[in-house]
Amino acid sequence: MPTFSPAPATLARYGALGRGRPAARAACGGGRARWPAVAARVPRSGTILEVGCGHGLFSNYLADTAPGRHVVGVDIDARKIALARTTVTDTDRVRFDTIADGELPPGPFDAVVIVDVLYLFTSAQRDAMLAAAAERLAPSGVLVVKEVGTEPRFKARVAAVQERLATGVMGITEGAHHGFESEQVLADRVAATGLSVTSWRIDAGRLHPHVLVVGRRDP
Repeated sequence: MPTFSPAPATLARYGALGRGRPAARAACGGGRARWPAVAARVPRSGTILEVGCGHGLFSNYLADTAPGRHVVGVDIDARKIALARTTVTDTDRVRFDTIADGELPPGPFDAVVIVDVLYLFTSAQRDAMLAAAAERLAPSGVLVVKEVGTEPRFKARVAAVQERLATGVMGITEGAHHGFESEQVLADRVAATGLSVTSWRIDAGRLHPHVLVVGRRDP
């Protein structure tokens, strides 16, 4: 199975927390092995919003791999945002803010990125979040959504068990597990916001059925 090592600059940010490199490597495992595929769809310059940024790992990765990006990471978990802020060395390029559940900063943004977050929402909440994200895009901006899909089924079962442990037993992730959706259903949700949509499976060589959906606003 392929391995993934985050950008050295990203590792250094989390190694400086006092828990050492193993903590950063652990945080960059699993679904985060798909980071390069997701980042490739994010503009290399402009203002980027990451929704549900957690400890800020992917927001930092986006900034560290493209100096032209100015990244704002938001999350409802104040504890995670507090830790994320300790990793920031350049406040002009990376910022982390706590938000109320269901709210987003006003924008506009050249890209809005949502990675492994929507499964924590109900169906109505997913539609509302995607609509709000699309509304905050600048002309030609992109909405980049990475989630776990439902095919093949054996991969989806593994992912479902893992995420129920994370949300219901271990308390690692805020919220409840409301279920994964197929690539087509997710693509249809993004298309319903009025964006032009393309989708891919990005699970080759991985245990979880990762899918990527990108919606683009008209110029």
